[in-house]
Amino acid sequence: MTTIAELTLSTDEFALAETFERLPEMEVRVESVVAEGPARTMPLVWFSNVDPESIDDALEADPTVADYQQLLENTDDDEWFYRLQYGEDVGSVCSAVYTNGGTLLDAQVTDGQWTLRLLFPEREGLSDAVSAIEDRGARVDVRRMVEAGQDEDLETTAALTEPQQEAIAEAYRQGYYDVPREISLEELANELDISHQALSERLRRANRVLASEQLDEPTGELATE
Repeated sequence: MTTIAELTLSTDEFALAETFERLPEMEVRVESVVAEGPARTMPLVWFSNVDPESIDDALEADPTVADYQQLLENTDDDEWFYRLQYGEDVGSVCSAVYTNGGTLLDAQVTDGQWTLRLLFPEREGLSDAVSAIEDRGARVDVRRMVEAGQDEDLETTAALTEPQQEAIAEAYRQGYYDVPREISLEELANELDISHQALSERLRRANRVLASEQLDEPTGELATE
């Protein structure tokens, strides 16, 4: 079923971190993103609340930007429209979304975090995309998720994803939750063929989801890994 999700990533782990550090008052609105193959991602971006010379200097020095070009200017509103080409690391994150069927609906930056609003034809595509992003070393949180036909203003009920279900079920079967434990986290990670860090994060998020449901409280995030 078609799923719309809202993901957050730190600018430090995604795009334009150095640009925002140099221009903290800058505002960004992503108009669209063009993916030209798996390694070439070119967003179309409006920059505002800063002068264009500073934008050029910041983008030139930003390692996440491979190339840039100013396309339009709106002097009435002090906005400048750019086409960017992200570097390989950022492009790989975007590629994880596109190769799993995702489409970018909206992207904004607030307080050092990117918020991406994405559409996936199937929920499994969202889970696979987030797993692929985290495999590249970036931390991503799914803040909201709705299925087609639901009111997007409503938060969905927290639910474990398939990777979370597999991890927590195997941890239970192998005695990870026994006292004393029958298996260590490192051994369990080897059993599941994932890294120690990835398994720790997966179990932490799954346990938080389950705890929030028992307490009937919102989690504040909908983890997908």
